[in-house]
Amino acid sequence: MEDLKKQQEIAIEIDDVTAQGAYINLAMIGHSENEFILDFIFAQPQNKKAKVRSRIITSPAHVKMLVAALKDNIDKYEARFGEIKAQNQQPGEKRIGFYN
Repeated sequence: MEDLKKQQEIAIEIDDVTAQGAYINLAMIGHSENEFILDFIFAQPQNKKAKVRSRIITSPAHVKMLVAALKDNIDKYEARFGEIKAQNQQPGEKRIGFYN
């Protein structure tokens, strides 16, 4: 078992630009049978245009694992810092947020 664990270790590197990250306040998600496409966008309320800051294309299985990992991290965050208050958006309401 220990040998299997050693084989699965990956040395992950990140360059300085990527390490800075990008703030986003809008995500658009699409999918086909074989892949999910996640577009991460920063939209300024006063502008009519917004640019995609990052696009991730991945398999349905990886998206499902990502959702599980996000849920686990949200649960840990809320256990430590309290419940995250999410804004409710009414159907048809146009504002910044996450869409699918």
